[in-house]
Amino acid sequence: MFESVDQKAVIVQIEFAKGRDDFSPLNAFDEFKELVVSSGAEIAREDFSKQAKPTAGLFITKGKAERIKDFINETESELVIFNHELTPSQERNLENIFKARVLDRTGLILDIFAKRASSHIGKLQVELAQLSHLSTRLVRGWSHLERQKGGIGLRGPGETQLETDRRLINQRIKNIKNRLNKSHKQREVNRYSRNKGNQTLVALVGYTNAGKTTLFNLLTESQLYAADKLFATLDSVTRKNSVTGLDDILFSDTVGFISNLPTELIESFKATLDELKSADLLVHVVDISDPDFIYKTEQVSLILKELGISDIPCIRVNNKSDKVDMEINGKKVTSSNTEVWMSALNNIGMNDLINSIQLNRKKSMVKEWVELQPNQGKIRAQLYSLGRVLEETTSDTGLIQLQLEIDEKELGNLISDKDINLKKNNIKEVI
Repeated sequence: MFESVDQKAVIVQIEFAKGRDDFSPLNAFDEFKELVVSSGAEIAREDFSKQAKPTAGLFITKGKAERIKDFINETESELVIFNHELTPSQERNLENIFKARVLDRTGLILDIFAKRASSHIGKLQVELAQLSHLSTRLVRGWSHLERQKGGIGLRGPGETQLETDRRLINQRIKNIKNRLNKSHKQREVNRYSRNKGNQTLVALVGYTNAGKTTLFNLLTESQLYAADKLFATLDSVTRKNSVTGLDDILFSDTVGFISNLPTELIESFKATLDELKSADLLVHVVDISDPDFIYKTEQVSLILKELGISDIPCIRVNNKSDKVDMEINGKKVTSSNTEVWMSALNNIGMNDLINSIQLNRKKSMVKEWVELQPNQGKIRAQLYSLGRVLEETTSDTGLIQLQLEIDEKELGNLISDKDINLKKNNIKEVI
């Protein structure tokens, strides 16, 4: 993307007329500045202004563009970073005016991800996101070679440099997707082993810098890198619980979400997000001391809905509660089955979280008798391999009757997808 070491940058955010602004959080500009600092750039000048609507050619007005150009010359900056999504033509037009590199919000986040990714899979996912983003912007770098050249010694294979680069990038994208698919299959094997062992997966989710990794380290006695900055975690890690009272539970630390998350990232990080889809329980970590926690909580809920995992049972953890007043109308707030107040850094409220996880874990598990036809042996074998069968009998009519200990959602899928019937006169037992 760009060399993010000690580069001076002018940062730009535009507030549009009501109904057109992409940003509603209270501290959107502060969050943007944190992103810029996280990338390694030095903020030389800030430009926060208002505008009726974006323009087609430059995104900003010509007057604003000239003003930013003056800022660049004054500060000798090399970069101009917009907290907005720019089209390739807008980036190119702005660069022609500024004589400096222009980066939009997606490019900035991709650069941070590239800097922080440490695992092999994480690096592949970041590269895939970068290449997908770059493929639409090749014309900027190769505009001088867009036309085929004729003449002796210049007759090529019949494609321009731009077409050659696109072909090479598409080949690389295909190669990365194949490698990520192999990783995805390995994760499927791991999930199979976990289901067979009756282990529960609890995934920690939340806005970036909410304290997920600090809580993960506390629950698993790990030493993962945790810092007070955006996107300190970029690789999902799953480890066994080490807290007394939570047996057979695995915890998964995941990458933090952010508002206006680029679609390239969502597509490229599907292998990591599959870990969330296989979770039995979500723990939504919220930085309750953040003045803008309501908006960020809504953003996480929105992303979970877009990923199709909003129906997984969820516990909300109001983290960093030691930094806020825990009284509402003179009454002290307390933890409940689905909402816990705690401080992961200072190990406050851990017992409340343990009780909530145990309760929500049991809530979704039931004991049910089901009936299978004699020709449904494969389903029977699958249920045994997953460790779901507690007891088996055979009816007078030859039906296979199995008592299952199973998640309610999984049981519903079996009944609808596999044409399995519940045993008649069956009384469901909630575990």
